[in-house]
Amino acid sequence: MHILIFNWRDPKNPQSGGAEIVTLEHAKAWVKKGHCVTWFTSQFPGASEEETIDGVHIIRRGTAFGVYFLTPFYYLKNKNKFDIVIDEIHGLPFFTPLYVKKPKVAFIHEVAAEIWDYMYPFPVNIIGKFLESLCFRFYKSVPFWVVAPSTIKELEQFGINKTQCHIITSSINNNVLTTLPVKEKTITYIFISRLVKMKGIEEIIKAFGFIHKEDQKAQLWIVGSGETTYIQTLKDMVKQYNMQKHVTFWGRVADEEKIALLRRAHIILHASIKEGWGLVIIEAASQATPAVVYNVAGLCDSVKHNHTGIVLTENTPKEMATHALLLIHDKTRYAALQKNCLHWAGSLTWEKATEESLKLLINSL
Repeated sequence: MHILIFNWRDPKNPQSGGAEIVTLEHAKAWVKKGHCVTWFTSQFPGASEEETIDGVHIIRRGTAFGVYFLTPFYYLKNKNKFDIVIDEIHGLPFFTPLYVKKPKVAFIHEVAAEIWDYMYPFPVNIIGKFLESLCFRFYKSVPFWVVAPSTIKELEQFGINKTQCHIITSSINNNVLTTLPVKEKTITYIFISRLVKMKGIEEIIKAFGFIHKEDQKAQLWIVGSGETTYIQTLKDMVKQYNMQKHVTFWGRVADEEKIALLRRAHIILHASIKEGWGLVIIEAASQATPAVVYNVAGLCDSVKHNHTGIVLTENTPKEMATHALLLIHDKTRYAALQKNCLHWAGSLTWEKATEESLKLLINSL
């Protein structure tokens, strides 16, 4: 097959995230099986217009939003080259049912919904939510590829039948530990993500504020990059809580260092508005680091409640702090969750996931 992917970003884009990592893993595997993959995406400063990444042909045109207008022109000019199109949805789809007559698959990590309110100002947020609520009506006959069961529930609210949806769980790129690691001497909590409001970093700092009152030796590691002004706001927030000596901002780190930090930390905290899956939660599990997370789409799927971590019933910083402290003080329970984490992470493989995605594409022809 010659497979065409429409995605607003590619793995080298500074704004790329877990969705692009996952997409590349599948695309690489398809190439190894003898298929051709073209990834049509947006440009970014310093990027070449075309390049090949792990056998995947990347074509960059337009801005993050402009690429949505350019895709129909690119496709109609080159439609005879492709057998199937993957329409990757991030807030808005590429509306391929309107101009692609060949087989297509809608690939979605999460329904944006309230994310619009956190990422864009008025009236863009209102317009975005309105358009998103309308766009799914064009996809009533298109198969959907999702990474978590909670996404299916959200799609059903927009009229997508669950029989259209195919769950393919994502894996991770690092090795899963075979034995329990030595953790930091000081109880350490960790948060890893892009530092934007929708990822819940402010909730994490508030939760650590409660933790710090009970355990003044505990430390919080914040890993990830963001806009300078917002990071300063977060640092000011830490200062207000008088926790400067106990909170470390690591910035964006290399993958090896990220995994090393996860291995040393005791618990990963996450309070995102929602996630497509929660790849970092599985990475943490692979290093025997249980999670305490808000009960939101994605996170409630990547964490097995009371087995690999805690999915809160109350999404509040106080509740997060309470359960994190209960877990860290119960050594027997904590050790059991650590072992479960390793088993859970080890059960998720790219080999299995990519076989399932290729099967989905073939069955969609």
